[in-house]
Amino acid sequence: MNTFTSIIADRLGLEAKKVENTLTLLEEGCTIPFISRYRKEKTGGLDEVMIGEISEWRDRLTELTKRKETVCKTIDEQGKMTEELKRRIDETWDAATLEDIYLPYKPKRRTRAQIAREQGLEPLSQLVMLQREQDIEGVARRFVRGDVKDVTAALKGAQDIIAETVSENEQSRRLVRGVFSREAVITSKVVPSKKEEDGAAKYADYFDLSEPLRRCPGNRLLAMRRGENEGFLRVSISIDSEEVIERLQRHYVKGSGKCAQLVSEAVEDAYKRLIEPSVENEFAALSKEKADEEAIGVFAENLRQLLLAAPLGRQRVMGVDPGIRTGCKVVCLDEQGNLLFHDVAYPFPPPGNRLAAQEKFGTIALRYDVQAIAVGNGTASRETADILRSLSQGGAKLPVYVVSEDGASVYSASKTAREEFPNEDVTVRGAVSIGRRLMDPLAELVKIDPKSIGVGQYQHDVDQTKLRKSLDTTVESCVNLVGVNVNTASVHLLTYISGLGATLAKNIVEYRRENGAFASRAQLKKSSAIGTFCI
Repeated sequence: MNTFTSIIADRLGLEAKKVENTLTLLEEGCTIPFISRYRKEKTGGLDEVMIGEISEWRDRLTELTKRKETVCKTIDEQGKMTEELKRRIDETWDAATLEDIYLPYKPKRRTRAQIAREQGLEPLSQLVMLQREQDIEGVARRFVRGDVKDVTAALKGAQDIIAETVSENEQSRRLVRGVFSREAVITSKVVPSKKEEDGAAKYADYFDLSEPLRRCPGNRLLAMRRGENEGFLRVSISIDSEEVIERLQRHYVKGSGKCAQLVSEAVEDAYKRLIEPSVENEFAALSKEKADEEAIGVFAENLRQLLLAAPLGRQRVMGVDPGIRTGCKVVCLDEQGNLLFHDVAYPFPPPGNRLAAQEKFGTIALRYDVQAIAVGNGTASRETADILRSLSQGGAKLPVYVVSEDGASVYSASKTAREEFPNEDVTVRGAVSIGRRLMDPLAELVKIDPKSIGVGQYQHDVDQTKLRKSLDTTVESCVNLVGVNVNTASVHLLTYISGLGATLAKNIVEYRRENGAFASRAQLKKSSAIGTFCI
């Protein structure tokens, strides 16, 4: 059993064998839907959610392993690696603990403490730290030379070394981190000079806000951070500093006297100048990461609901992309979503009028035997839908559906759209996308970058790599849950099927184009489109 297996099994409360087999399958390049559906005997029936968590832990531990290699290499190059230090690094699987171990050896800019060491003041700092000398000023006179002009400068340099030593101590950081974890408060204040500027009003709720960090909802934190990035707000995370300083001083200060006073001052400086800003940044990053995870989870669920919306099915559809000045772009699609016709109608003056447009819509619907109408939810959507609801076919009113057009413009200018409709304008492609979304939301929406579908309010504020991975995983999961029609699915849609890649998907579509529809599963398995792929 490897280290990853034991750690993940322990963290997730799973049998080690299930985790080990799942990790092996992931290493072999199997997708999560493929493993959950076709390798149940290996995983013991683990579902997509649990396999996804195993995959996330594997990625996290892999990154930590790389970081440990970098840490070891840096310490080795300094000639400071010991067996005990190497053992501690090898046994550590917590990122914060690893960074605490590494901190004293981490290359840094030329600090005040480093300058003091270069001036030969480290022995003096050690004597001060021991707090045994009764006449530390007398001892400090022996260090007055070169850039050290007097006793005050010598003692100040010694304090700088002590402050850095305290700040790099693991126990000090654990103490401060624990208090931040329990008691940290996030505060948002408006930048006075920006309060009256355009755009500031939308952050009015955060002009003077303070609450416990652990109770701050992710959406509120993301809003504050956005306001901070745009320059309207100042956001800080703080604790009761005086109490923490006193606790640190109790740990480091022994007795009384000049040395104890110097150490006490150095501890306070260590906290205010070094530890507090560092740990505040750490908790700012951790809280942002947590808020990102919450938001990304919401985005993924919103996307899932869009993709799994009930399809209208195989009907002839009129797709309408409404507009006022530029008119309504109209397309007619057959039962397979193929484009039959496109035109522009002008229901709104200037330059058109309602009656003429209504007549035109009716003529088109009759000519192409339209069975349902999809209207984009953009500009003039409601007014256009009202006109279309007057249309009838065979004595019955045609059903009119308003569908989201988020991402339709992105699709219309994409490589996929150009390949599908090389001779059509982007406006026609956009209207086709609207019509197809009604017929089969999943098949159409997979062609669009998930971030462009409008799945959340703060999608541009969260970690973009994690967002893309989560949304792509959601699309893959939905496609494999529903399945596809091998005789109508596009290359893009087939690519998401477990076990199929871009090459096999393209082969299937090309075979279908040259030889016609697949009549049976057996034919698909024997065809050159699949080759040796096992279904």
